[in-house]
Amino acid sequence: MSTPVVTVIVPGRDIAPYAADALASLQAQTLPRWRALLVDDGSRDDTGSIFARAAAGDGRFQVVTHDRPRGLGAARNAALDLVDTPFVAFLDGDDVLTPSALERLVSTLDATGSDFVVGAYVRLRPTDEGYVPGAVQPWVSAATDPARLGTTLADHPAASGNIVAWSKASRIEFWRRHRLRFPEGRLYEDQLVAQQMYTRARAFDVIPDVVVQWRERADGSSITQHRAQLSVLVDYIEALRGGLAVLDAADARDAAHARVRLVLEMDVPPLVRIAQTHPDPEYRRRVGGLVRDFLDRATVLPAVDPGIAELWRAARLW
Repeated sequence: MSTPVVTVIVPGRDIAPYAADALASLQAQTLPRWRALLVDDGSRDDTGSIFARAAAGDGRFQVVTHDRPRGLGAARNAALDLVDTPFVAFLDGDDVLTPSALERLVSTLDATGSDFVVGAYVRLRPTDEGYVPGAVQPWVSAATDPARLGTTLADHPAASGNIVAWSKASRIEFWRRHRLRFPEGRLYEDQLVAQQMYTRARAFDVIPDVVVQWRERADGSSITQHRAQLSVLVDYIEALRGGLAVLDAADARDAAHARVRLVLEMDVPPLVRIAQTHPDPEYRRRVGGLVRDFLDRATVLPAVDPGIAELWRAARLW
């Protein structure tokens, strides 16, 4: 096997039903020169065994085992310390890469010399026939379509809407030069890092290619499906505000405005709907505070249907 050029960090905890698909999507890559660090973050199911069998059968897989759960941020950080290839990418252990994902990401960076590249993604939704990929959503397209090579946040502020770690590939030197690390002990840890990447990059690329299918679990166990829990909401709001603070500190005004508008359009309405019937007044208070803060920053109120606008007005009273 040729020397690997990209390391894919694959963290997972209790993902046995999905891990085989994630690993198979790596083995199906049109670019075979990859290495994968499989981080078993204290799993109690067969995740560790699945990772171990994969490594025994394919030398490109290497397993890192945490005896107890340390969280997604810590799992990614542990693997980052082991990367010895020019490029690094991420894949959550319950998602799948599209077959040409690594080839498109790495070849783009080879051609441009940018610090990182961002691709599009779709949801992998459960149906009666199994998981089926959906369409590219408008906010994803706004960040990645059309292709822009060697761009910056000043030239392409809408890129700030792509805040997931697993739709990007980067030069490992970029991570080390800026000492980038994922926050540990909290959820939605990639939002802060994404804005740090955008504001610190000399240049980055965006491509419209779908590189990842992001699984919405049928059993409802994904973190994004638990936003009705107060503890999850607290981390979620902290991530939204933390990412925006990074843009503010970098004086990235257009990007900050684009991010505020997107949060008001996409993140706020479902939170307000949950809050309206939530039994905990603290949940409503926190959602109301988020709505007020972001509405106060919005120079142009996003065009929404009257029902959503009414929800926002209600939230301002909490």
